[in-house]
Amino acid sequence: MGSLWENLVIDARDPARLARWWAEALRYQVVADEPDEVEIRRAPETLPALIFVPVRDEKSVKNRLHICLRPDDQEAEVERLVDMGARHVDVGQPPDATWTVLADPEGNEFCVLQARGNTG
Repeated sequence: MGSLWENLVIDARDPARLARWWAEALRYQVVADEPDEVEIRRAPETLPALIFVPVRDEKSVKNRLHICLRPDDQEAEVERLVDMGARHVDVGQPPDATWTVLADPEGNEFCVLQARGNTG
């Protein structure tokens, strides 16, 4: 018997703020908002969820796990996310990378990939 992916837990200095940022970025909705965790999902009954929990310490190293987004229009999506507060980061990606590495408002890296079928 296998397992189903239920959620991904993300440490945050300000879970409510970061959850709302990711909800807007992904077009998800907040389904639970408690002091010890904020949960977002595409729809209330749809998994997997992203759960944001409070931590005291700042992020200090590159993520060991990150989210990759695949929009229809990479350039427009990168611009939208940067306008929302993401920033470009260098994690050692090659200069000719087909993806763009950004960081959310708390510094968590994520990638914005090219649209499927787009080779350049």
